[in-house]
Amino acid sequence: MSAESRFLALLRAMATDPAARGLADDAAVLEIGGARLILTSDTMAEGVHYLPADPPADIGWKLAAVNLSDLAAKGARPVGCLLGYALSGDESWDAAFLEGLNEALNRHAMPLLGGDTVKLPPRAPRSYSLTAIGEAAGPVPARSGGRAGDHLYLTGPVGDAGIGLELARSAPQAAGPLVEAYRRPRPRLAEGALLAPIVHAMMDVSDGLLLDASRMAAASGLAVTIDHIPLSPALEAVRGGSTAVQIAAARAGDDYELLFALPPKVKPPVRAIPVGRFSAGSGLTLMIDGAAVPLPGRLGWEHG
Repeated sequence: MSAESRFLALLRAMATDPAARGLADDAAVLEIGGARLILTSDTMAEGVHYLPADPPADIGWKLAAVNLSDLAAKGARPVGCLLGYALSGDESWDAAFLEGLNEALNRHAMPLLGGDTVKLPPRAPRSYSLTAIGEAAGPVPARSGGRAGDHLYLTGPVGDAGIGLELARSAPQAAGPLVEAYRRPRPRLAEGALLAPIVHAMMDVSDGLLLDASRMAAASGLAVTIDHIPLSPALEAVRGGSTAVQIAAARAGDDYELLFALPPKVKPPVRAIPVGRFSAGSGLTLMIDGAAVPLPGRLGWEHG
């Protein structure tokens, strides 16, 4: 068990309100006056979630996007957000960060409602957080609703952001669709809204397909088989499509595609790629080209 998992176990003992969903999901669901509010919060820390040389506007965009992705996984409409900001000591850097943040907020109609600022000691790593508030008009899918026999789908390929991170780390001026996938992920709000009424389970893939599929299966009390790892043409053009590349893509983070479970005879109402299925039992099986392959030592991104 990772340090993050142990800490979450302690938090679950505190988070007893039904809105918290046992901290087994990516968002809280709070019912007030007939409305269902979706609450989620994400933090981005320098050297952990982004590179120090990343453009500040892209960091601002990404902070909004990762929170919007959590709302998308609940089929929620953005209502507003609160920003927690550590002043950098560089006013032009801070202004560029806010420019990117504002661009993402305006594009997805999520107004800034307030927050807090702090000043860190000189040369301390920067850290930012955003709390997003959404509203659900219909069902709010959880990770835990999967059923044996369900088919699993993704709204897009995986691995682009992982390769984009590698390219940006080796050359800060790198550009192109892979670097764009890492720096400016696209939250699937429209897809989430269409999927939420019909899926059994849904979440966004932020820590890697293998790890997040395992989390969904465990929350649903099921086994999961991943039998297809979709790669983009841009990724294959750079790295090819070998078994090793597919496994690396399936354990890379920051994709923010939606992973969802549907009954076998239900067709997704959005563009989606079949990637596996649920069955009775427990654990993860990975198949590539029709054959089972050993699981990697680490399924995806975990904090410690």
